[in-house]
Amino acid sequence: MRTAVYAGSFDPPTNGHLWMIQRGLEMFDHLIVAIGNNPSKHYSFSVEERLDLLRASTVPCERLEIAHFDNRYLVDYAKKMDAKYVLRGIRSPNDYEYERGMRHINADMAPEITTVFLMPPRDIAELSSSMIKSLTGPSGWEDIVHRYVPEPVLTALAARGGAI
Repeated sequence: MRTAVYAGSFDPPTNGHLWMIQRGLEMFDHLIVAIGNNPSKHYSFSVEERLDLLRASTVPCERLEIAHFDNRYLVDYAKKMDAKYVLRGIRSPNDYEYERGMRHINADMAPEITTVFLMPPRDIAELSSSMIKSLTGPSGWEDIVHRYVPEPVLTALAARGGAI
């Protein structure tokens, strides 16, 4: 069975994340979408909230697992989960440079894990959780943000009055 881990902060999940999840399910027998915790980051949503948002935003499927991991390198988590692949998205030249370096470090740590890169389509290529956060708040933000996030995320953002 081909198992992959698609990891990120998902703070909050976006339509770009959903695109990656859908493509991952097309490519692999089992996809683990894992929230990683970076102690140097400040999160707008708790791990539990992000897990709930991912579960509410994806169609339940026995081949899809929503999880999280702490205090562990991604490739170590992938090995623990018996995954042979790590799925990563590349939206820009900056993403490419960062992900290229991480791919080499990951290969040094776990040569048996293959990193697979996907580039999203043009209409969501610039989309990030940080961008979503920067768009929320001003009057009428919902009209802009709704096209970039799944409905459960829009609802969660609205419940906070767009202040995250």
